[in-house]
Amino acid sequence: MLELFREGQVYEVLLVTRSNVTPVGVVRRGNRLFFRLFGGKSAEELKEHPYASIQITNDAELLVKLGLNLPVSLEFEGVDGFRWIKGLPGFYGRVDAREEPYEDELGETMILVCSVTPEGEISGSLPNRPLSRADCMLIEMAVDLTRLIVAADAGRRELALKLGDRIEENYGLYLRFGGGSEIAERIVAWARELLERVP
Repeated sequence: MLELFREGQVYEVLLVTRSNVTPVGVVRRGNRLFFRLFGGKSAEELKEHPYASIQITNDAELLVKLGLNLPVSLEFEGVDGFRWIKGLPGFYGRVDAREEPYEDELGETMILVCSVTPEGEISGSLPNRPLSRADCMLIEMAVDLTRLIVAADAGRRELALKLGDRIEENYGLYLRFGGGSEIAERIVAWARELLERVP
């Protein structure tokens, strides 16, 4: 399973912890996958229970819904303290994690730097459907929205406006590439609402 991940590339996957699921970007180095968590429930759970599953999906809407904490219906299975989503391929393993300071255009924060070595494979299959360009735009819109939420809360007007513009631009591309999901409309509406509140 690990051979599917080319070294140095960032892959969007699902991280399944004790009671949470969140999308993360992972990078393979050798026989380990590395990722960072910027706070949240998954980070807290890994500090207490350092066992997780990494699962692959080509369902952009599932990634976006989980990333934005929108409701989804999932079935779970597990063994020996590990938990995973039924039907999706992946692997599970113990997570090594340490806290580190991190700074970017949004400011300074503490992040959890993590790595996992596969201990067991999770059987599953993916829908026989390629990722569309509209799917890629939807994922980018969701990533920018999560950053916009932080920028708006911090009162970073210039950065918030830049992110809002990028969401609008990607929404235009999303429609041009044939996208028609209600989630994209919700992201745009959410972004506009956030921008109205930025001082």
